[in-house]
Amino acid sequence: MEESLEDYTVFSSKLRLTIAGLLSFAMLASPLTATTYLPLLPLLASSFGTSTQAINLTITVYVIFQAISPLLLASVSDHFGRRPIYLFTFLLYDVSSLGLALTKTSYAGLLVLRAAQSLGASAVLSLSYGTIADITTPATRGKLLGPMLAMGNVGTCIGPIIGGWIALASGSFVWAFWALFIFGVVMLVAMAMVLPETARNVVGNGSVMDDRWNQSIWQIIEYRRPWSEKANILQMTHNDTGSGSHTKALRSFKLTSPFKSLRLIFYKDTSLIVWISSSYYALWYCVQASIPSTFAGKPYNFTALQVGLAYLPGAAGVILSMYVTGRFLDWSYKRSAERHGFPIDKKKGDDIANFPIEEARTRASTYLLPISACVVAGYGWTIQEAAPVYVPLILQCFQGFLSTWFSQCYNVLLVDIFPKTPSTAATANNLSRCVISAVAIAVLQPIVDSIGKGWFFTLLAILSGIFGLIGHLSLRHWGMQWRKKRSRDTQQDNEVQDANVEKSEDT
Repeated sequence: MEESLEDYTVFSSKLRLTIAGLLSFAMLASPLTATTYLPLLPLLASSFGTSTQAINLTITVYVIFQAISPLLLASVSDHFGRRPIYLFTFLLYDVSSLGLALTKTSYAGLLVLRAAQSLGASAVLSLSYGTIADITTPATRGKLLGPMLAMGNVGTCIGPIIGGWIALASGSFVWAFWALFIFGVVMLVAMAMVLPETARNVVGNGSVMDDRWNQSIWQIIEYRRPWSEKANILQMTHNDTGSGSHTKALRSFKLTSPFKSLRLIFYKDTSLIVWISSSYYALWYCVQASIPSTFAGKPYNFTALQVGLAYLPGAAGVILSMYVTGRFLDWSYKRSAERHGFPIDKKKGDDIANFPIEEARTRASTYLLPISACVVAGYGWTIQEAAPVYVPLILQCFQGFLSTWFSQCYNVLLVDIFPKTPSTAATANNLSRCVISAVAIAVLQPIVDSIGKGWFFTLLAILSGIFGLIGHLSLRHWGMQWRKKRSRDTQQDNEVQDANVEKSEDT
């Protein structure tokens, strides 16, 4: 589809905000499902008549399918469309959540249904990356993508509180799964009602009318009227500036190899971006995993409810960061463009092939990475030395802000450098952060038992801070050069493939 002379997107600003808001809530699916489950482990072990170790296996199964889901589905959405994959995954999520609410004695059923639930919930992150990249230019992407991605961290913070409250109030795990089922149904209905198809390989900039079966209910209502007379109810239609082309949507079902996402991790610039983003996600996961053991025992002796509330300072830092970082990214992009004399086109989008996007997205990391290292190490030593309770809680707030900052900045950069396959790029990042987080959580308790929480978090501070700073500076100096070389190599490979196709057709 040729879009060089068209606006980058014909979706109205109000519709773009609606999509971003809807996806922000959809992003809660995976973290809520994972963390709401944690306070229920004793109840599950009792109900299913099995050991804690066996119940912990269901967590491992969830994490495994959390990595597999985007590998299977994200690349399909780039060519078949994002909307059908959203609807399919939430339908699967709803069915599995309902099954879990009704399953009270079968351990095998618990394992299978948790796997299906993870498969349904975990593709949302990668799909959302792609959707926002479909409808926003690089110059305005941060404002929408930043808050949306930060909702994942919010879900991680509030999930244990919800699960603990349900367990305390009802004395049963069943209502937790009913709550997740209701959440999933609401999201499925909302997406069916509002969410249009956005995949650029299918509908271009949105001016191509999709097949009737894949239109949202709002679109079907609107398209009953003649195109020229279509009302802009709630701005749920295209802008009047759109081309209005009715070319048939180009849809293909390409189940690409999962190794395509894995291959992205081994590019020089991608490996550094993924490391920084994933390491700070894992670091924040470790901070949260340390909360129950830190505050439930001596000297703080928190009750179960107080332990849940101990997650709130970190959540406050995350929420603050999700608003500040998105606006900072757009400001930083504008500043870099002015510095390099690069014209910004918010309507048609910018060709960033010759623009130092790495500089624009990673500004301030030089200062914030060392600060984060100090905060993490300080958190470890304050909880080990039993500092007044407000000290580690305040440090949690700061680290929640900083971890979210780094995750957002480098996640947005990853989308920027793979504009044609943003969901595939996001899948590579998701796989990496799942693996790194799983390893970090697996070694947390053994290392803490061996060297203490002070040295454990100091070790995390060194790994994330020093290697993060090296990665950041390398991206600033050589990122654009690596990106250009990859683009040239890809173009040459495509030319060779085209030549081989022509030769085969001639013969």
